[in-house]
Amino acid sequence: MKKFIVAIDQGTTSTRAILFNLSGEPIYTSQKEFTQYFPKDGWVEHNPNEIWLTTKKVLIDAINKCKKLKGKILTIGITNQRETTILWDKKTGKHIYNAIVWQDRRTAEFCKKYKTHKKEKIINKKTGLLIDPYFSATKIKWILENVPKAKKLVRKNQILFGTVDTFLIWKLTKGKVHATDATNASRTMLFNITKNKWDRDILNSLKIPKNILPEVKDCSDEFGYTDKSITKKSYPINGVVGDQQAAAIGQSCFNVGSLKSTYGTGAFIIMNTGNKKIYSKNKLLTTICYRLNGKTTYALEGSIFIAGAGVQWLRDKIKIITNASETEKIVKKLKSNNGVYLVPAFTGLGAPYWNQESKGTIFGITRGTTDAHIARASLEAIAYQTMDILKSMEADSGIDIKELRVDGGASVNETLMQFQADVLDSVTVRPKITETTALGAAYLAGLAVGFWESKEEIQEMWQEDKRFEPVKPKEDVEAGIKGWYRAVKALEHWTKL
Repeated sequence: MKKFIVAIDQGTTSTRAILFNLSGEPIYTSQKEFTQYFPKDGWVEHNPNEIWLTTKKVLIDAINKCKKLKGKILTIGITNQRETTILWDKKTGKHIYNAIVWQDRRTAEFCKKYKTHKKEKIINKKTGLLIDPYFSATKIKWILENVPKAKKLVRKNQILFGTVDTFLIWKLTKGKVHATDATNASRTMLFNITKNKWDRDILNSLKIPKNILPEVKDCSDEFGYTDKSITKKSYPINGVVGDQQAAAIGQSCFNVGSLKSTYGTGAFIIMNTGNKKIYSKNKLLTTICYRLNGKTTYALEGSIFIAGAGVQWLRDKIKIITNASETEKIVKKLKSNNGVYLVPAFTGLGAPYWNQESKGTIFGITRGTTDAHIARASLEAIAYQTMDILKSMEADSGIDIKELRVDGGASVNETLMQFQADVLDSVTVRPKITETTALGAAYLAGLAVGFWESKEEIQEMWQEDKRFEPVKPKEDVEAGIKGWYRAVKALEHWTKL
């Protein structure tokens, strides 16, 4: 009988379930998109029930496919959009407010007031994070203070918090398990990454009750069983991990200094720093890469808020393109960006700038500027932002970066990947299996049940698809980089006016 693992990949715009075989190859994918809500400027929400229903649908699709293949599902792994925040009634299982998405900036004003120098230093030391609306903590606080029902349920000890993984585990187990893993916990701004537990002082400071928080487990662990009423047969859940850490595992970034960049709605770069926590002098995040057998491996992370979302903007808002794949053809026709730079600060600038107030801006427009130049500038911005982060990582870690492993939607754009290699002046490598996020969740679940024996076995399975070496003349690259820094500096000046 064929054996499979199902990975649930619950992302920002869609939910997928993927069947993986013993070789780590995706055999079947079921995917379903869900609605994005923008109730106010800077607010981004999802309907948790819609997340749950899409998850249930794609999981059942994968289970049914397994039956057709006469196979057996050994276990389920879950990976998810990380900082997105859900609170629900633990008696009814119903959410009390929409999920507040990681991109949401509604708590920016509170963060600004909360961010005294001393407090930020303490928060950074304990959690590895910066005080920012990006993380779950202030989103929880907002719901508790602004949703009348939340206040009532707190008094009754009847409310639970979770990132999306926790919510899905709760739903899949019919309320039997309220748990998360160390990587997701480390993105809340409430978790002490040294002590590996919820930090009582931070909780008290934000007036968040500890009893609403989930139990924190290893990434490869026992997270309960799916209820038979949902999946007909009960399946164990053995792997849980935040999406970016999942991609690092899927890319076999198990060695100190190994790193990956995932191009999705945003882009996220993670560097494995082993058992050492490196606190950044360049506003990068110190986070948990994974926790296995009670042992924590740390990482440096840089977050780019707008990557694929910039291409979506080209398609949906200004209608330069009708399909994301068109960008490569458009860009190929141009010899250069013609001095046009797009700084896609649509939801503020992420690492290494962390500028909440900045807005998306285009520089260098002339009468000769066309749609193609704007499209090219939006792609180049992904590479330039990646460069900003990698330079910061080199400075913080003292590690000379020779290779960047890439995955996600934009990694199929070979023009962009070549531009990325040129800008970084280092090799950019794309793996054969680009479903690295789901694959990471599958690996973790598989390790728990002996489907794979060790990290070393997983490393040996990783295969290269294509390698992009730097080829562009250095003087041309440096001129482009100079233009990018000029644009960012101009934006920061404009923000301060």
